[in-house]
Amino acid sequence: MKPSAGKTPVYAIIRIRGQVDCPHEVEHTLKLLRLHKKFHCVLYPASPTLEGMLKKVKDWVTWGEIDRETLIELLRKRGRIPGGKPLTDEYVDKHLAKFGITGGIPALADAILGGRVALHKIDNTVKPVFRLHPPRKGFKGSTRKPYGHGGELGYRGHAINELIRKML
Repeated sequence: MKPSAGKTPVYAIIRIRGQVDCPHEVEHTLKLLRLHKKFHCVLYPASPTLEGMLKKVKDWVTWGEIDRETLIELLRKRGRIPGGKPLTDEYVDKHLAKFGITGGIPALADAILGGRVALHKIDNTVKPVFRLHPPRKGFKGSTRKPYGHGGELGYRGHAINELIRKML
């Protein structure tokens, strides 16, 4: 979970498990992360505070560094604006120009990965939560075991991109 040299990674965090048997402290942390339901995904830049939150909810979520291609695909297919309408290149050019973002969804993805914009800090422009489908052909492991032990939970690094593509 160490950031690469000179660049802070952006984590894609996906809630895998539901609310049953979830301790109050964990549920509160999941709410702070905006992960209210299963298969919701959020994007946050890595920070010590986020690392502490992820350590607390590691048995309910999976996370890793998202790459540019997957982020563009996620924004195109699952990005939403207020009112539940899909995110489009035209909307990005019109409403996010005040943040210096012109060039559509690829420019927004570059701004997110470059650390210039965080979706949870843009007021009423783009919804910060992505609602995903359950993965096609199911999970490869248990949803109760860590990723390193044949499960699906916890830190998975760049393998998160493959999971996101299965869930789009």
